[in-house]
Amino acid sequence: MRALLMAVLFFAGLQMAAPAAETNKIKVLIIDGFSNHDWKYNTQLLRGILEPTGLFEVSVSTTPATNGVSEWATWRPKFSDYDVVLQTYNDLKGGTPWPKEVQAAFESFVTNGGGFFDYHSANNAFAKWPAYNDMIGLGWRNKDFGWAIMVDTNENLVRIPAGEGLNTSHGPQTNVVIHNLGEHPIHAGLPKSWQTPHLEVYYYARGPAKNLEVLSYGFDPRTKMNWPTEWAVTYGKGRVYNATFGHVWKGDVQPEALRCAGVQTIMVRALQWLAKRPVDYPVPPDFPTADKLSIRSEISILPQTEH
Repeated sequence: MRALLMAVLFFAGLQMAAPAAETNKIKVLIIDGFSNHDWKYNTQLLRGILEPTGLFEVSVSTTPATNGVSEWATWRPKFSDYDVVLQTYNDLKGGTPWPKEVQAAFESFVTNGGGFFDYHSANNAFAKWPAYNDMIGLGWRNKDFGWAIMVDTNENLVRIPAGEGLNTSHGPQTNVVIHNLGEHPIHAGLPKSWQTPHLEVYYYARGPAKNLEVLSYGFDPRTKMNWPTEWAVTYGKGRVYNATFGHVWKGDVQPEALRCAGVQTIMVRALQWLAKRPVDYPVPPDFPTADKLSIRSEISILPQTEH
């Protein structure tokens, strides 16, 4: 009964805060259009998580089709109109690299203070774009690409040089206990450890790993090692947040990986931090623990907006 009352008060508080948020919403641009994941459904789910909070004004820019040569010549998102770009696009298996003009505009956006949320499969993208590799710090790359970082049993970070170990990959999706490191604002007030379902723990993610802070880690049963699950990068005046949360595969319906109360909460708080706003989204009473998952009800699928 007490837990029910706490939940009611929590969501009532969010509703009371909504009018104030209307005047100062964080402007988020989702970039989608190609991925080896189900990018269309993923965008619908992301909007269904973010927009009901009342904290965000969410827009979507969908890239042209891979054969749309003339459309690519005119696709020019105005990144500077937004506080945060939530990037879901990747160019694996036939995707088109962004035009040089768009790359330059995105680099300028982040360098000058914009926020960049590198969402799941976007971590796999653009291996041949040097600034993108610097921005994300670690990505899905071959073993000769750059540094990998693992977390030892004493929670020390161990850098693994290029050529040692394996190519980036992951084991089976499984329930994973996330262990937070340090005292990052995104994690303020959260349990030290908490459990999330159907997570892919990337092992041997690689890259320049410059100006990088590992925020959390999880255990991979295949390598029997701990690997980063969230990390942040400083790039110029901008902030970048990476997480392996958010796997949405073709055929998935209301995936538990995105209905996790922990993932939803951290997503909102990460966007606040990226936008350089106070990270004040409250820790909900249903936040998971190290021993217990917390899966919320189905995510609302909102009507499509004009892209």
